[in-house]
Amino acid sequence: MKHRTLGIGTALLAATAAGTLAMAPAAHAVDPTTATLSFDCGSFGSGEATLTATQDGTAATISLSTSAITSPFTISANSVTSTLTLTKNGSGTTTFTGNANPEIPAGGAVSTGPLNGTVATGDSLEATSLTVVVFGITATCNATSPQNPGPFVF
Repeated sequence: MKHRTLGIGTALLAATAAGTLAMAPAAHAVDPTTATLSFDCGSFGSGEATLTATQDGTAATISLSTSAITSPFTISANSVTSTLTLTKNGSGTTTFTGNANPEIPAGGAVSTGPLNGTVATGDSLEATSLTVVVFGITATCNATSPQNPGPFVF
């Protein structure tokens, strides 16, 4: 009798666990998580940028590193203000903003982020421009290539 009770209890526990897993919300993930594109930053230079995206529900972040802008002097951490503009679903635009950055050595490529934004399930975002402000100096960069391997889909 004990074995039969144990078997029924185990079956009920397994069914309950399966039901709980089926009712859990699906995890959100951005795809791809990393993309590259080229920027032209006018007199500041041009070059490739690497973007890395993450998502947590409707909150998303994008970190960016680009050889298009190099620093002529050391820039301390969290002193770069950046705005990344992206096309949203092929028509509108959205922005990701922030002032987080690692320390950037003299001659180093500019890295910024995480830049914060809001997304909805199914949003397709592709970078079009970047504005970076350091010590009151503004560099505006325009994308000269599409994101590779493609837009971020949240």
